[in-house]
Amino acid sequence: MIDFRYHLVSIVAVFLALAIGIVLGSTELQGTTLDALRGLNSSLTHQLNAVEAQRNSYEQQAGASDAFLKTAESRLLGGTLSGDRVVIVTEPGAASSVVAGVKTAAALAGAAITGTVALQPKFNDLSGATQASLSAINAQLATSDTTTLTPAANSQTGNQQDAAQLIASAILNQTVDQVGLTTGQAQLVLQAYTQGGYLNESGAPWNRATLAVIVASDAAPADGANDPANQVLLAVAQEFATLSAATLVAGSVAGTTPAGSAISVLRGSSVAAQVSSVDNADTTLGQISTIWAFATQLAGGKPKSYGVLGASAVSPEVPLPVPSGTPSDTSTPTQSATGEAKTVGKK
Repeated sequence: MIDFRYHLVSIVAVFLALAIGIVLGSTELQGTTLDALRGLNSSLTHQLNAVEAQRNSYEQQAGASDAFLKTAESRLLGGTLSGDRVVIVTEPGAASSVVAGVKTAAALAGAAITGTVALQPKFNDLSGATQASLSAINAQLATSDTTTLTPAANSQTGNQQDAAQLIASAILNQTVDQVGLTTGQAQLVLQAYTQGGYLNESGAPWNRATLAVIVASDAAPADGANDPANQVLLAVAQEFATLSAATLVAGSVAGTTPAGSAISVLRGSSVAAQVSSVDNADTTLGQISTIWAFATQLAGGKPKSYGVLGASAVSPEVPLPVPSGTPSDTSTPTQSATGEAKTVGKK
C-alpha cells in the first residue's frame, strides 16, 4: 500500500526536476545554485527510494501474514459455527471478494449458507413513486402474513424498514426451533419484492437462517453520511438484528476508507449497539473475525466493531473450542504375558 509520504516525496521530486528544466532552458545558473538544486534533487530521490523500500517491506510482511492465516484458517475456524445457518444480504455495489470470503469462512466453521438476497438500487430510492410502490407491497404482505409492522425509526426510510422486517421474517429466525412463516409464505414474500425490482435471490434463503451477514457497498456515498443508501442500511440492519440470533455488517477496507462510508456511518449510530461490523472482510483476517464475532455473540457477548479503520478491536477474542463429545484416549493397548489385553498410557 502506497502511503501519503510516498506520494508527497514523489510529487516534490517531479516538480523540482521540472523546475530545474524550465530554469535551465531560460537562463544560465551560477554553478553553486545549480549544484544546490542537484543536491536537493538527489536527496529527494534517495528519500523516495527509501520510502519505496519501506513500502515493499510492509507489503511483504502483510503478504506473509495473510499467507499464514490462509494456512491456519481451517484450524482457527473449525467447528466454530457447527450446524448454524447463515444468510448473506448484499447492498448494491457490495464487493464480490467479501461475499466469496465470508462463504468460504462460514463453510470452514461448519455453517451452511442458505442463500443470498441481493438488494437492488431501487431499494435505496427514496423518491415518491418508488416509496408508493414499496408501501403498497409492504401493506399487502403484512396483511396476508398477519404481520404487525414496527413503528419507523426514521420517517424517510420507513417503507424500507417495513420491507426489511418482512424480508427478515422470510429468511431469518431467532432460534432454530422458532415457528415462523411457512416455506410457501416466505417464498411469496421474496417473490413480491423480486417482481417489484427491489431484490434478487439465489440459493434457498427461505430456508431460514439464524445468522445474517449484510455486505456493505464498496462505492463511495455521493451524499456522504446522509446518503440514502447509508440511511437505508441502518433501517435494514436494525430489523435484521431484531429478527435474528446475530447480524453483522461486513465491508472491504477500500469501501470503508471514504468519508461517510456505510460502515463508518453505522458505527456512529445507535444501531451499532445491535450489530457487529467488520471493515476488512475482504482479507483472511477479516473473514476470520466475521466468524468469531458470530461465535462471540452466540456465547452471550455484545456486538462490537472489528477491523483496522476506527474499530474497537482488530478482531474478537479467540472463541472457546467446541467441546468434543468423546474424551480423547491416549492409552495404548498391549498384550500381557498370558495374552490378556492391558492398557498402558497416561493416567
